[in-house]
Amino acid sequence: MKNVTIERSTVEEAVAAALEELHAEKDEVEIEVIKEPSKGFFGLIGSKDAKVKVTVTNGPEERTRKFFDILLKKMDIAADYEVDFSDNVLKVDIVKIGEDDKGIIIGKRGKNLDEIQFLLNLIVNKGRENYVRVIFNVEDYRAKREETLKRLAVKMAEKCRYYKHKVRLEPMNPYERRIIHSTLQDEKDIITYSEGDEPYRKVVIDLK
Repeated sequence: MKNVTIERSTVEEAVAAALEELHAEKDEVEIEVIKEPSKGFFGLIGSKDAKVKVTVTNGPEERTRKFFDILLKKMDIAADYEVDFSDNVLKVDIVKIGEDDKGIIIGKRGKNLDEIQFLLNLIVNKGRENYVRVIFNVEDYRAKREETLKRLAVKMAEKCRYYKHKVRLEPMNPYERRIIHSTLQDEKDIITYSEGDEPYRKVVIDLK
């Protein structure tokens, strides 16, 4: 568990400095006051700062590790994962997993991956004042999926031009639809838009 020891004029100032350094909130930590401040003679001579030790016990990283340890055990899946939390972004990457288990975690077109990310987002941000963005990945699946979608967008745009009629893609989540829109946004003769309701909303590619 992460911890820091800080000295400041008051206990409150020391705790605030520790929370800032740890990127944590007060209800996520344990605070140990090692030394109370003393004013000294005439409030100056021999005065001493307060000293506190602050330990993160229930921050985003701790919540994440607890969630994944339970999830993988319940699913009977053996996997290694890494957690990185910086600049209010929490990244979880499964870096070692069997092919069959990887398919289970990812799901069809990343459906399970997105649902796990959604659940983790709720757990990590519960009771927090500062929102944490959560990104869950399995062996770089999202980057590979993005490249696949970009190729699909270009291919379907060519099909639209050739047959001179609109092309409707399979239903996608908002993240994947944005990739299609972004890939084709600079095509002068092509427009894209979304139609339908979630979770069956899909991208339509058409001629201008």
